[in-house]
Amino acid sequence: MKNYFLKKLSSSVFVLLGTLLLTFILIQAIPGDPIQNFIGQRADLETIAHLKQEWGLDQSIPYQFMKYIGRTLQGNLGQSYFTHESVLNNLLERLPVTALLAALAILIGALIGIPFGILSATYPNTFLAKMLLFLTLLGSSLPVFWAGVLILIAVSKIKMLDATNSLSPLAINLFLAALVLGIRPWAMLARVTQSQMGEVLQEDYILSAWARGLSKKRIILNHALRNCWAPILTALALDFGSLLSGAAITETIFGIPGMGKFALTGLARRDYPVIMGMVLFSALIFISINFLTDLMLPILDPKIKRNNSPNPS
Repeated sequence: MKNYFLKKLSSSVFVLLGTLLLTFILIQAIPGDPIQNFIGQRADLETIAHLKQEWGLDQSIPYQFMKYIGRTLQGNLGQSYFTHESVLNNLLERLPVTALLAALAILIGALIGIPFGILSATYPNTFLAKMLLFLTLLGSSLPVFWAGVLILIAVSKIKMLDATNSLSPLAINLFLAALVLGIRPWAMLARVTQSQMGEVLQEDYILSAWARGLSKKRIILNHALRNCWAPILTALALDFGSLLSGAAITETIFGIPGMGKFALTGLARRDYPVIMGMVLFSALIFISINFLTDLMLPILDPKIKRNNSPNPS
C-alpha cells in the first residue's frame, strides 16, 4: 500500500508540472497581446515598453516560467493585469459557488443515471432498455451550450420563473445550470452502471441467489449493486473534479459568478496570471480528487489491493 501511495503521489506531481508547462507554452502561442487589450490600439511605444517591464513580459519565456513556479510555491498566483486583484483570492471567492453548482449537477446525474443503468441492465433487450439507451446517447451527445439554450427556452415557455418568485435569481440560475451540467454525469453514470451491472448479474453468486429464490429487489440492491460501487464512485469523483474545475460556458450562459466565468473573462482579455492561476487551481482540484479516488479504490475493490501488493519471493 505504501508503494501504491508513493507511485500515485509522484505521478500526480509530474502531471501537475506538465500541465503548467504545456499551458504556459500555449499561452505564448495564443494570438493577441494583453498590453494591447489593456491600453488599446493607440498606445505609444514607451507605454508598451513600460508595461512589458512591469509585468515581466520582456524577459525570456523559460525565465518567466521558472519565476512563476517559484512564486507559486510561495502561495502567490500573481495579480490580474486588468483589476490588479489577487488571482488566488478571486478564485477562492468563487469556489463555493462553483462547488455548489458541481455538487447539484452530480446529485442530479446520480439520481437519474444510476437508476437508468440498473433498469437497462436488469431488463436487457426490451423496449424500456432501448428507450433508456436512446436517452443516454442523446444526453451524452448534446452540447452544453445547446442544452442551456433549450432549458432557457423551456423555462420561458412554461413560465416556470413565476412559480419561483420566493427564490433569489442566483438560486434559480444555479438550479437551471445544474440541470444542464447534470446531463453529462447522468449519461456517463447510466452507461457505467449498465456495463458493470450487466457483468455482475452474470456472476455465479448472483445466479445462485436467483436459485435460492431471493427477491429481485434484494438481489439487485444488496448483492449486485454493492459490487458495482467502485467504478461508479470513480466516475462520480472524476466528473465532480471536472465540474469543480470550472464550467465556463454554463456559468456564462446563466450569469453565475463562478470560477469558470472568471477564467473565460481572463482568457478573452489574455490576462496571463488569471489563465495560469485557473489552470493551476483546476489541475490541483482534479489531481487531488483523482489521487483520493485512487487511494479509495483498494478499499472498495480488494483485487486492486492484491494487484499492487508486492509478490512474495
